[in-house]
Amino acid sequence: MGEHILIVEDEESIARVLQLELEFEGYSVDIAYTGTDGLIKFRESDWDLVLLDLMLPGMNGLDVLRRIRATRCGTPVILMTAKSDVEDKVTGLDLGANDYVTKPFEIDELLARIRSAIRTSQKKVEIPVKDEFLHEFADLSVQEQSREVKRNGKLIDLTPREYDLLLHLIRHPNQVLSREQLLDAVWGFDYYGDTNVVDVYIRYVRKKIDHPDEPSLIQTVRGVGYALKETSL
Repeated sequence: MGEHILIVEDEESIARVLQLELEFEGYSVDIAYTGTDGLIKFRESDWDLVLLDLMLPGMNGLDVLRRIRATRCGTPVILMTAKSDVEDKVTGLDLGANDYVTKPFEIDELLARIRSAIRTSQKKVEIPVKDEFLHEFADLSVQEQSREVKRNGKLIDLTPREYDLLLHLIRHPNQVLSREQLLDAVWGFDYYGDTNVVDVYIRYVRKKIDHPDEPSLIQTVRGVGYALKETSL
C-alpha cells in the first residue's frame, strides 16, 4: 500500500490513535496540530489523502481546505468534525472536500472511506490529460495534472514548492508579480516571515530551468518583483 496521508488534528490523543491505526494498515502518516502547520506540510510534500479536522486553532479547517483547492490540487480531503451542524458539512463539500466523518466515528468506517477516496483519486489520474492544463512559454512547458515540467523537451525535477512557484509565473506570463503576490499565491497563507524566501526559491528554480546556452526566462524587476519574460542571450 504505502500511500502518504496527512492528519491535521489539534487533539494529540486523537491524532496519535489515527496515526497508529493508519500505520498498522500500511499507510505512511504525518501529523500537523494547527491549520497553518497543516498547510505548510501539505505544500512541502505530495500526499495521497488529507484527514482534516474542522475545529483547528488559528486557521480553521475550512480555510485550509479553501487554500488547498485554490491551487487546483485534486488530493482527496476527508473532513473530521465533532459538530452535527449540517451547514459546516455542506460548506466543506462545496469547497471541494471529498467526504466527511462526524466524531466520534468508527475506525473501520473511516478506513473504508479512506480506501474509497484514494481509489477514486487514482482512477482520475488515469484519465487522459486535457490541453487546457498545459501551459507553454517559449521552450518551457508545465503540465498541471501530471506536474511535468520540460524545457526544450528535457524533463526538469522540481520540489512541490518550486513547482507551485513556476506554475504561478507561467499562469501569468509577461506580468510583473510582487514578492507579496507570490507569497500569497504560492505559500497560500498569511506569511509573517521575511519575503526574501521568494528570492531564495526563485534562485532554486532558475538554477534548474536555465542553462548557459539558453536565455533566462525569469526576470527580476528591480524594486518590484519577478516576471516570466523572454530575453536574448
